[in-house]
Amino acid sequence: QEHYGGLKGLTIAWIGDGNNVLQSFMTSAAKLGMHLRIATPRGFEPDLRITKITEQNSKEYGTKLLLTTDPLEAADNANVLVTDTWISMGQEEEKKERLKAFQGYQITMQTAKSAASNWTFLHCLPRKPEEVDDEVFYSPRSLVFQEAENRKWTI
Repeated sequence: QEHYGGLKGLTIAWIGDGNNVLQSFMTSAAKLGMHLRIATPRGFEPDLRITKITEQNSKEYGTKLLLTTDPLEAADNANVLVTDTWISMGQEEEKKERLKAFQGYQITMQTAKSAASNWTFLHCLPRKPEEVDDEVFYSPRSLVFQEAENRKWTI
């Protein structure tokens, strides 16, 4: 909102794990007028109950929802590219399996070519290079440090 001047009409592309951070986006995006495009590998989708609520909210608020396994399809014309850790606390023993499952999900400038011309990048930190490459993470399009500062005020 701070960057774009408002949220209504923005398209958010989540590329990564169907974790709690994604599920927070899912429960709020439509209510704020945002379209949501989600790419997760098979077996790493968000909770089905949250997905059903999100589908209902999208219909009620007139927003679009896409669930896919293709990161470039999710990024297509998105204003905001978002990812999060692929290996959360307590999942360390799954690291090898998860890194294999998430091959092709790293956000790069190639991913951004599919996005809207005004695209930005978010990650709630800490970030690993396999999730987003340095070129995107340290680019002027990356809002991760402003995002981190804004989180400080909510704590």
